[in-house]
Amino acid sequence: MSEQTNNSEYENYYVPEKSKLPFIGSIGLFFTAVGAGSSINGAAFWGLPGYIWLIAGIAILVGMLSTWWKYTIKESMSGLYSAQMSRSFRQGMMWFITSEVMFFFAFFGALFYIRAFVLPLLGGDFNGGSTHDQLFPDYTPTWPMTETPSPDFAPNVGIGEKAANPGSWNIIGAWGLPAINTAILLTSSWTLTIAHHALLEKNRSTLILFTSITAFLGIIFLGLQAVEYYEAYTHYGLTLQSGVYGSTFFLLTGFHGMHVLIGTIFLIVLSLRTAKGHFTPQDHFAYEAGAWYWHFVDVVWVFLFIFVYMM
Repeated sequence: MSEQTNNSEYENYYVPEKSKLPFIGSIGLFFTAVGAGSSINGAAFWGLPGYIWLIAGIAILVGMLSTWWKYTIKESMSGLYSAQMSRSFRQGMMWFITSEVMFFFAFFGALFYIRAFVLPLLGGDFNGGSTHDQLFPDYTPTWPMTETPSPDFAPNVGIGEKAANPGSWNIIGAWGLPAINTAILLTSSWTLTIAHHALLEKNRSTLILFTSITAFLGIIFLGLQAVEYYEAYTHYGLTLQSGVYGSTFFLLTGFHGMHVLIGTIFLIVLSLRTAKGHFTPQDHFAYEAGAWYWHFVDVVWVFLFIFVYMM
């Protein structure tokens, strides 16, 4: 029994030429990791300060990604991608966002562990209070934490100043800049949804306008977060060295800010592409990918606002 294969049943799947970009990106990631670690610890690597390696790594990554995306846009506009290629892109983006969810879940899990287990342990709720009595008998655990169990082991706070109690700091309330940034991100999801519907309805002017507005709101968010960090370091005494509270606060808000930066760059590129007439109602996955990513960033911030700032 023989079977005949009809090649017309299969879709073409574009395979790009060999490229050095992944190798270059690996070098950039290595420099970035080494630079970030060295900068935080005040160390040098091969005689150069950490920030030099960090800047070099970021520059390499930016150059590599810009080149890669330029080729991808050119391939897409040339009609080289089939429907199967589009499905592959969608699956890849979905798995990427899933990995990002797990990334933030790990940090939220650390926050939960600290609040549910570590602080009660320091307060004597477990093992008959022996940990509390032997190590920190004068410490009363509260959340949000405003002091370390033992100030003797805490570093200086602020920039260039030492507080009366080096193990204490103030917290940033939810109803100041964090609430404003929450309103900004929620508004940006609304403007991006309007832009996406305009794309489907072939309303090019509305598409360009509201995509640009969304990118601008992302820039405002980043600016306000920079102000918040400046206030935290200079007026609140809240730094990365402010105990486990400072570590989790800056890890969660900092990594989220990095994602907002990436999403804002994504939106700026999409704004430029829409202005050039790219995307149609039938073929616009790149725009959808940017929208997925931005909505994901917004949802993460809502959880972050509740569990880090409010509770």
